[in-house]
Amino acid sequence: MANFVVIGVPGDPQLYIADLGAGTITPLNAPGGSDLGVADQLRNAGATIVKGVNLAVAVGTAANASAGKFDDIAASGKFEGTTASGKFDN
Repeated sequence: MANFVVIGVPGDPQLYIADLGAGTITPLNAPGGSDLGVADQLRNAGATIVKGVNLAVAVGTAANASAGKFDDIAASGKFEGTTASGKFDN
């Protein structure tokens, strides 16, 4: 299991690193020209980059997350009106 997660949020040019073991989040500067630096440039241009994470959801408050809500809508396990199956259309 990963012990650290790099986080970037749309509208915030800063990257952050979460230390899951310590329960801390601190600002992170990506070295220019590194893989992370290139990924940071892409995400600041609007790309979404996911690697090694199987769930990431931005919520307005910790209370919403604790209540299982995404953007003030309760999580249902359904996406676009259908039950999630783990299958993708070819």
